[in-house]
Amino acid sequence: MSVTHSPEMHAQLIARIPTVTGRELSEWFDTLENGPGLTRCLERANWLADEYNLSHGYAQAIVQEHDRRRRNRTPIPNQRTS
Repeated sequence: MSVTHSPEMHAQLIARIPTVTGRELSEWFDTLENGPGLTRCLERANWLADEYNLSHGYAQAIVQEHDRRRRNRTPIPNQRTS
């Protein structure tokens, strides 16, 4: 089952992550990048939730934000930059 939050709920979850988990978002991103080579969002969220005792809502928000930021910093092949 996939969990998709509204943009408002996603922003609220992301803002609360450091307080709720005791770790900054950048630390969670490092954890994802150094974790097992899972490719599906749900697999990575389940791994985070199980391995670090997070709620699935927070784990899913971390994975989605990580993917969103990674997409935004990766240039699209054959796209002109002006």
